[in-house]
Amino acid sequence: MRITLSAAVTSDGYLDDNTPRRLMISTPEDWAAVLALRAAHDAILVGAETLRRDNPALLLRDGKARARRAARGLRPDLTKVTMTRSGRLSPAMRFFTEGDADRLVFSEVPVPALEGVAEVILPGAPLTAAAVVTELEKRGIRSLFVEGGARTLRQFFDAGLADTLRLAVNPALTLGPARGGARLDLHPDASLPCRRERLDDGMEVAVWRLRADTAARDREDLALAIRESRRCVPCDTCYRVGAVIRTTAGELFTGYTHETSPTHHAEQEAIAKALRAGAELRGASICSSMEPCSTRRSEPESCTQLILRHGFAHVAFALYEPDRFACCRGAQTLREEGVDVRFYPDLGDEVLKINAHLKH
Repeated sequence: MRITLSAAVTSDGYLDDNTPRRLMISTPEDWAAVLALRAAHDAILVGAETLRRDNPALLLRDGKARARRAARGLRPDLTKVTMTRSGRLSPAMRFFTEGDADRLVFSEVPVPALEGVAEVILPGAPLTAAAVVTELEKRGIRSLFVEGGARTLRQFFDAGLADTLRLAVNPALTLGPARGGARLDLHPDASLPCRRERLDDGMEVAVWRLRADTAARDREDLALAIRESRRCVPCDTCYRVGAVIRTTAGELFTGYTHETSPTHHAEQEAIAKALRAGAELRGASICSSMEPCSTRRSEPESCTQLILRHGFAHVAFALYEPDRFACCRGAQTLREEGVDVRFYPDLGDEVLKINAHLKH
């Protein structure tokens, strides 16, 4: 999933003041740019505190963008997403009452007041950014625009899940500790690529690229993994999966389900080959045609546990494991442990065809 973090702050780093009213920090030119960015995403997310404080509608204002979404069979407005620990959300909020959009509420507790108003998702406590990203991907969301507030932006930033950070600073607006409310304290590494510009109406904008673009390499390795998966003999008790390891030294190792043992998964086979060759796996990447398993009956360790134990830094896959043999949490677990996980759903149909021997 492509994730963009966006915020506008005062010259001294505040997202708002400490009054009940909403403080407008963006200039008209900056706000227009933010609305255009919204239109380039599938979904928009803000934290529950932002909903309680600002009561935003989070609508897609661009008529052409709305028409393009409708032409694709989507609802005109972006999917609206929020995160709450307490469940204190009113169905009268504009988030729920305005616009033609799907509405998703990730909560640590049930929210009976929102029954029939929004889909409430209970991924467990504590609620993590990794859980939100994983569940959104499973629902077909391919890009997410995160607007706030400070705690929510920090969650995604600290988890290493964001691709881009857009920070707009209004140099003409200063609050100070006495008037300032929430403060945004994000500090991208100075070595990261950053584009800066000053808008005509004075707003200073910086855009950081937080994650490397690995798509070309991932797709190359996933294509090989999918080819490997075809070598697995179909059976009623397993998926046909292929895996490719690429070490930091550039070595490649492949594996497919049941290649050397009736209980081995593809990732396990590839890891065994790499270890026999004496390869260093810490920092390596592994691309699998299907999400690495998180639960095993036939082996002492799941593929997710193997990946974590050997220190892999990057995982890519083409299809989330269907809930046939187990409820897999591989992608979420890996993300929560700091592994860079990428998902390529456009390759998933081919993986499903290869596994047509199983009913999904």
